Amino acid sequence: MIQVFNEPPSGLQAAPHEPRILAAGHQIGLREVEFTHVSDKAELMLALLRGLALPGAFGHNWDALYDVLTDPGRTPPRLALLLRDYAGFRRRHPHLGRDLEAVLLDAQRHAAQQGRALWLLVEEPDSDPEAW
Repeated sequence: MIQVFNEPPSGLQAAPHEPRILAAGHQIGLREVEFTHVSDKAELMLALLRGLALPGAFGHNWDALYDVLTDPGRTPPRLALLLRDYAGFRRRHPHLGRDLEAVLLDAQRHAAQQGRALWLLVEEPDSDPEAW
């Protein structure tokens, strides 16, 4: 398997084994978002707030999330989001998952245009890229 951090970010990607250690070794900031207990948009926004260590003033909406992810003053130039139990979340909440993916992928494209990198890494016990 190609080491994910040796290539530019490309959509949602399976997380490598030991993503925290690899990210640190490549000088990439890593934030983890846990989706296991997310059941609606409000809980999703709280999971993102916690995982991204956002201030309480975070707007709890898609535009605010996009703004945070594309703001060079708030995120490191090389950032990986580790999306934990994401496939399960997508199966439970397909519409919410599609909305979130649209924001994440738009932010990834915008980051690339700025010369920045935003990896979107899916961590699952039995990762199945087809499930995304």
